[in-house]
Amino acid sequence: MKVSVLTATYNRASFLDKLYNSLLKNSNYGISIEWLIMDDGSVDDTKNIVDRFKENIKEKEIKNLEIKYFYQENQGKMVAINNLVEKSSGDLIVDCDSDDYFTHDAFKIIKEEYEKYMKIKENEKGKYNNFYGFCYLKYDQNGNNMGNNFNNKETTMFDLYFKEGETGEKTIVFFSDVRKKYKHELEHGEKFITEARMYHKMDEKYKMICINKPIMICEYQESGYTKNINKQFIENKYGYYEYFKEILEKDMKGVLFNKRLYAIKHYILFGFLTKKKLNIRNIKNLKNKLLYILLYIPGIIKTRIKFRIKSKNKKNKKKKVKYQ
Repeated sequence: MKVSVLTATYNRASFLDKLYNSLLKNSNYGISIEWLIMDDGSVDDTKNIVDRFKENIKEKEIKNLEIKYFYQENQGKMVAINNLVEKSSGDLIVDCDSDDYFTHDAFKIIKEEYEKYMKIKENEKGKYNNFYGFCYLKYDQNGNNMGNNFNNKETTMFDLYFKEGETGEKTIVFFSDVRKKYKHELEHGEKFITEARMYHKMDEKYKMICINKPIMICEYQESGYTKNINKQFIENKYGYYEYFKEILEKDMKGVLFNKRLYAIKHYILFGFLTKKKLNIRNIKNLKNKLLYILLYIPGIIKTRIKFRIKSKNKKNKKKKVKYQ
């Protein structure tokens, strides 16, 4: 079996060592690993660092790890990942940010679960054709679970976060034949869209298999500059608008009340920012329509105040975010 690891990076040369070393440690489990790196217009020495990794692999005669480096003019993380998916050749695909890395036994766990799945799929013909991959836990560098353990063996990303109450991060290892059917859809030339928009579209046809084991360690870095959440919203408002619009067009049966509020509030917010005409007909569920009516005027007032204050106050508190 072969796993394609996709990394989009922008001026993160100094952070790549941990990911590289974690792949080295995982190259002894009988899995072929290809690490595809898309340099999204970096001006640091990313290419030189990657060349050093390649030389190290050659010198150590490591057969199960191959590194492929690509360069593109800066277009953002989502375009970079879209391009890497097309270039991948593994049976499985997993994204890994440049400042994250794998646990020492990640690929052993992936191999065991994949082989178990393939055996069941062969014996239960047709029953296990509707999955897009495995969903694993993600830990921080202090060994803390970044979310909750799974309660269900099989679920979707939408159900996990909107019905089951998950709030933390997870790691998805995709079946490549399914993953290659989808891409991150960007709006109006924006550079970012939440990954969840693509996941929710995959959920319409497929489910994922949940494994209560961590395979990735997440580290948030304070890089050259920081961005606050309001700035992200303004720069990527059209994508966010479409994302929340699509959520409210779904059958919301079983969705938690706080998640309904979350979706409706943000639909109003991004409708205001994009100057889109909000249409109650876009909202499928009667309960959500009533909430929308109740929240619309307070939401518009709050949004006007929030973003007017932001424009006057340039000394906003900084919030660390990952490369997008």
